[in-house]
Amino acid sequence: MDELVALVVKKTGLPKETAQAAVKVVLDYLKKKLPAPVGASIDTFLTGKGQVAAAANMLGGLLGGKKKK
Repeated sequence: MDELVALVVKKTGLPKETAQAAVKVVLDYLKKKLPAPVGASIDTFLTGKGQVAAAANMLGGLLGGKKKK
């Protein structure tokens, strides 16, 4: 999440605390609106503990692509 906050600070010029609050609002919104398996894995993905390939595969299925087995 720190990387995302840093990007928001860089792109917008917002103070770090404001960028953190904005990122939290967006992430909470996404967790509620995305399908449960995707929403539940957002924190794991952002902390680097998730498998990037698995996340990409899940998102591919979400966007209409074929999931790999």
